[in-house]
Amino acid sequence: MTVRRTVFGRPLRGVAFDVAVAALVVLVSVASAVAQPGGWAATLVGVGMAVALLFRRTHPRPVTVVVAALALVQVVAEWGPLVYDVAVLIALYSMVKYGERLRDGVLAGAVAAVGVLLATAQTPGVIQWWVTALWYALVTGAVWLVALNVRTRRLYVLSLEERATTLDREREAEFRAAVAEERTRIARELHDVVAHSMAVMIVQADGARFMFDRDPGQARTAMKVVADTGRQALEEMRRLVGVLRDAGPGGADGLVVAADPEHRRLALAELPDLLARFDDAGLRVRSTVTGAPPELPPGLELTVYRVVQEALTNALKHAGVGASVEVALTYSDEAVVARVLDNGLGRPLVSPAPSGGHGLLGMRERVTVYDGSLTAGPRPVGGWQVEVRLPLPSEPATEVIAA
Repeated sequence: MTVRRTVFGRPLRGVAFDVAVAALVVLVSVASAVAQPGGWAATLVGVGMAVALLFRRTHPRPVTVVVAALALVQVVAEWGPLVYDVAVLIALYSMVKYGERLRDGVLAGAVAAVGVLLATAQTPGVIQWWVTALWYALVTGAVWLVALNVRTRRLYVLSLEERATTLDREREAEFRAAVAEERTRIARELHDVVAHSMAVMIVQADGARFMFDRDPGQARTAMKVVADTGRQALEEMRRLVGVLRDAGPGGADGLVVAADPEHRRLALAELPDLLARFDDAGLRVRSTVTGAPPELPPGLELTVYRVVQEALTNALKHAGVGASVEVALTYSDEAVVARVLDNGLGRPLVSPAPSGGHGLLGMRERVTVYDGSLTAGPRPVGGWQVEVRLPLPSEPATEVIAA
């Protein structure tokens, strides 16, 4: 990292250069005090110009006005062009290069042209007058054009630096947004993997505790469900951690997953096992499929799986063990519809699993990613219903999983 030293908010290198320029003007003014017209009075004019040049970068317009006024004093006094009049060219250069507007530089050039005419008017002889005027005009014009070229290059570099700074800010903002989005996705995935599995395990563990003396066989079945559910949760957690560690093309922008078998197995191909686990947990699950399942993108397929999982978990926690649940999947050319209905007639849980209140919110976020619609609420005949409609994309492609 480069540390730039400053003096009064200005780069030290620039300040040192301006001091050197001003000192040079003072030196030539003092050195020529005896020989030049006007003597020490003219020298004071040169010193005034030198002092003004110290501020040529930060205040180019006032510096140009002061130098032009002192040069006019020199012309009125008929001292003629002197050596320290190089300060006039320096002020002109600074006005064109550092002025806020280009028209300020044009105005400074016009003033310099008038100064050239006034200075050469004191030159005797017609031929010598024209030669002097042409020489001053060429020098002044060359300084003005050089300053204009440097100004254009300076503004171009400043625009590039500003653009780079803007891109850095935008990149940082996008990175922060991607990190926040990724955290939300991870939170949803953890909710699905942990909270749902824990809810099933708590229900079965409580059931086994109360049935241990009455029906040891049923208690052993419940404990087997607890173990199987725990293994399934652990497997999904390992899969999730593996995806997070994978340095794929998505980077921090999301979980970019191609249509590989592992991710496809996690979705609808594993739905019958999911229904069987909830059936073992105490729900009476009945499933129907209408239409031929099309080739779904992995992310959309996972969304359907997670929505059904969330709906069944809510049915187990709120409708209770023994409730009847109907899971219906309908496939068409335009959309896939998942519907989960329960009758709400199960046995209330003795110690229901705590709810974080993010289930419906998570489902709605998942569905929104694919421009779908979610309907959830109580049924008129009792129980609860969840219906999700997800439009099918026109072309299958690698996508970001709504984790």
